[in-house]
Amino acid sequence: MVKVGIINVTGYVGMELARLLYRHPQVELASITGRSAVGQRLGEVLPHLADIDLVIEPELGEVTLVFSALPHKTSAEAVAAALERGIKVVDISADFRLGDTKDYEKWYDFAHPAPQLLGEAVYGLVELNRHQIAASRLVANPGCYPTGALLALAPVVKEGLIDPDIIIDAKSGVSGAGRTLTLGTHFPEANENVSAYALEGHRHLPEITQELSRLNPALPLAVTFVPHLVPMSRGILTTCYARIKEGREGMGEFEKGVRELYRGFYRGEPFIRVVDAPPQTKQTLGTNVCLIYPTIDPRTGRLIVISCIDNLVKGGAGQAVQSMNLMLGFPEGMALEGTAVYP
Repeated sequence: MVKVGIINVTGYVGMELARLLYRHPQVELASITGRSAVGQRLGEVLPHLADIDLVIEPELGEVTLVFSALPHKTSAEAVAAALERGIKVVDISADFRLGDTKDYEKWYDFAHPAPQLLGEAVYGLVELNRHQIAASRLVANPGCYPTGALLALAPVVKEGLIDPDIIIDAKSGVSGAGRTLTLGTHFPEANENVSAYALEGHRHLPEITQELSRLNPALPLAVTFVPHLVPMSRGILTTCYARIKEGREGMGEFEKGVRELYRGFYRGEPFIRVVDAPPQTKQTLGTNVCLIYPTIDPRTGRLIVISCIDNLVKGGAGQAVQSMNLMLGFPEGMALEGTAVYP
């Protein structure tokens, strides 16, 4: 049994990590911290996790690997300290996702406290970076919105089949905003309501652009990303639009070819399903699965790709455990099996 820990277990992703790790056959959740609940038993703070008999500690104990679920900037400091102790880290925050320190000043409004680690961190989208993750001691877990968008667009971007002008329309459940109380996520404000936000530029935009550019550096991307808040607890539905490059004939055949491209690109991936009908968020609830549906609008020659994930699992804790399994030499899907909770 390998001992692992969670820094800040009381957030939504932190508690989801605890739930997944509790049933992992090769891992012992040995240390948990939580800034607002030090000294309390986990079951007192989070009753649904009462079977995990641990006390929330002020400092991280002796572990082989830790998940940091702290907010940005604070997480970077904790990650650097853990690495100095020889502990492998999966960072849930955005603190090591971007390669340029200037992006943190622009999008997150802070000077990065550990810039020397940015070049070492591996972006933790397993389907694209599996071998690098397995060999890494620091993995930057992707954001929830980027996970859905990147998995939807990766095959056609890599093959250069689309024009660089891409539109990403994403709709997320309220848990994506975290547990901190805000007016916009207050029940009377969010219930029976749908709202777009961050139209001037969401923090996940540079992450999406960076990773798409890595897939095809020759494609001069122009990405428009508009997130929406919808009145549900979990889930992200992402709809991506891009025009097919000129010279493609026979849209019906091309649509069939695109579907086969996606199936080939993700062949053997345990958590990707290329489906034959538009997916729904409830079809991924509680799972580490991403459902992807590519199609063509024959009237406009535009590619439309829809993806669905659970933002707290494939978009957060599940993806982090997937990386942990690789880093520790376990089967990739260990403790992540299971079907969706439906309805």
